[in-house]
Amino acid sequence: MAYDAELDKVLKTWKCEETGLLVSINQYGKGEPKLQIGPRILKKKDGSDRAPVKAGRLIFEDVAWLYDIIDELKEELAALAAPE
Repeated sequence: MAYDAELDKVLKTWKCEETGLLVSINQYGKGEPKLQIGPRILKKKDGSDRAPVKAGRLIFEDVAWLYDIIDELKEELAALAAPE
């Protein structure tokens, strides 16, 4: 089966304003919702957003931010996951 962009949904997104890192919960079709770390949206010198880039290696600020929101991520993912 070929990839169908219309079946790929972003259910919820968080953004670290300090580092531009995005974390989202995504779902493809009727599949299980999954957590995605990245991409990263960096700022241009004029303050506008650049094109998204790979998250790459996480710096301390990224990890601290993830630590701060991990309970919210876990609760949201659990609420979106279908009961077994």
